[in-house]
Amino acid sequence: MTARIGVVTFPGSLDDRDTQRAIRLAGAEPVALWHKDKDLKQVDAVVLCGGFSYGDYLRAGAIARFSPVMDTVIEQARAGLPVLGICNGFQILTEAHLLPGAMLGNDHLHFICRDQKLRVENASTAWTSDYEQGQEISIPLKNMDGRYVADEYTLDKLEAEGRVAFRYLDFNPNGSLRDIAGITNEAGNVVGLMPHPEHAVEPLIGTGRTDGLPFFTSILKKLVNA
Repeated sequence: MTARIGVVTFPGSLDDRDTQRAIRLAGAEPVALWHKDKDLKQVDAVVLCGGFSYGDYLRAGAIARFSPVMDTVIEQARAGLPVLGICNGFQILTEAHLLPGAMLGNDHLHFICRDQKLRVENASTAWTSDYEQGQEISIPLKNMDGRYVADEYTLDKLEAEGRVAFRYLDFNPNGSLRDIAGITNEAGNVVGLMPHPEHAVEPLIGTGRTDGLPFFTSILKKLVNA
């Protein structure tokens, strides 16, 4: 049976179709999920995609966190459901307290869009197992509120527990503390990052590389071998 991966669409989401395509290219079945529906349609994993949910009013991800679908996502993520948050999805995961810390406006106060080099710091999560520890990849980045912050205790704990999943290389595009581009929860089933792996799955588009595809092949292998 093909693994089924849900992609949640909120008002203001703009990368849901790209994410569905990436899932399909990896060999899984994408399942469209609507923010007002609590039913996850028995999917095996969930992706919270990029965009500007609810126009980023109040704070990026702050309103989306209270959408009906998130009640179920939060409950099932805590029970082990794999969840990936990309850009706005990462912001939503921090607002939902599935991941620690918070996302603030870029330190230069401008929207940024560029190909971004990253280093894989944790290749043992449900979403990163097809990478190698220390591998350097290039993935598109586009955000206005991408600055990851947390108190020193939380940052030290993330580092000590190996929960920094990705780190910016060569250039910190938004002022994120300790160059953090993505993190994972303790169990490794929830991962959030600001860059967009769904835009780096085919040579024809994005960076012209397929450095983002292992996110989706990783979870497919995890689900097939479960």
